[in-house]
This record gives sequence, C-alpha cells and structure tokens, in this order.
Amino acid sequence: MSQLTVKNKIHFQHGRCGTKKVARGAGREKPQGRLPRITKLMALAIRFDQLIRDGHITDYAELARLGHVSRARITQIMNLLNLAPEIQERLLFAERVESGPDPVTERELRDLLTSADWKFQQEQYSQIRQPQLG
Repeated sequence: MSQLTVKNKIHFQHGRCGTKKVARGAGREKPQGRLPRITKLMALAIRFDQLIRDGHITDYAELARLGHVSRARITQIMNLLNLAPEIQERLLFAERVESGPDPVTERELRDLLTSADWKFQQEQYSQIRQPQLG
C-alpha cells in the first residue's frame, strides 16, 4: 500500500465543556452584500425546469401548490427561461448589491419576455441597464 499525505489548514473552535472541534467554513471570507432578487429567481426557474424535465414535478400547478404561490406567479418566474442565454448568464452572475435597490428587477424584464427575438431582448436589456441620467 502507498501512503497518502494531505496538507491543509484546520481551524478549531471551542465546543462545550472545553472540548475543541473543527470549525466549519473557518478561514473563508463571507461575501459582502446580497444577491439580487432577479439572480435568485433566474436560478429558481432553471431548477424548476430541471425538476419538471426529470419528472420529479409534473407541472406548474404542482410547483405552485408546493411553493404556496399562484400558478400565475410560477409562470412569471418560468418565463425568465425565455430570455436570451446571454441575459440569463448576466442575471445569474450579477454582482452582489452592497446597498440600495437591485439594478434590475423582474418587473422591468417582463416587457422583454413578450419578444422571442434575442437581439431585440439584448438591445432592450442594455437600455434597462443604462444608468438614469438627470
């Protein structure tokens, strides 16, 4: 048999009665800020779609029942999958928000969803992302 050596830093924290235990996640920096809501909704739409494709969930009505929301709300979330792939990627990897409102909201994106033309969607998305000038 060969011998395997692993070198890694381990951080301990004090447990009850003076015992020591390995600290979970110690040494890692916690990301600053919060994920934009649209990032979470985009990820949720992708996850829901996969659950339906895999047969774990039968339809939007079942998702709505399980999530305690209306079928219309599930449809709004799932419609995010109709966005151009580049926009979906931008939403998924959006920067964290330190303070203030999210840079893009789901409501602002609803007009883009009326078009299946990805080029049009990208043009409209870039206008949404433009900072408002005085």
